[in-house]
Amino acid sequence: MVPRFWRKIKYRYNLIGSYCENCGNYFYPPRNLCPVCRRKGKIKEVPLSGTGRVLSYTVVHQGENEGKPYIIALIELDEGVRLISQLVCNPEDVEIGMRVKSVFRKYGEDGKEGIIYYGTKFVPI
Repeated sequence: MVPRFWRKIKYRYNLIGSYCENCGNYFYPPRNLCPVCRRKGKIKEVPLSGTGRVLSYTVVHQGENEGKPYIIALIELDEGVRLISQLVCNPEDVEIGMRVKSVFRKYGEDGKEGIIYYGTKFVPI
């Protein structure tokens, strides 16, 4: 019953943002108040497409990734929101402007028999 409970938390397994019906802007993470319109804004939660493009990136050569380099990228989603996430591909293959999509991947775990952490990463389209 516990795994089913975690799967039902929409923010854990989906890219949920907010949209202001007054100014037409999208925001991620979701907001309760539009930073553009302030109190005049009409905010509603919306699922984000999960597709976008790489604006910038860096290759990390140290850390807890078993000595393998990994990519951290600044991604602009098709709705216009920007976020930072891991990009799962070979460092030689990444390019500024490349199209990407969100995927659900393992972040890590607490020991061999501990809790496994999952979340959103991106892969090339």
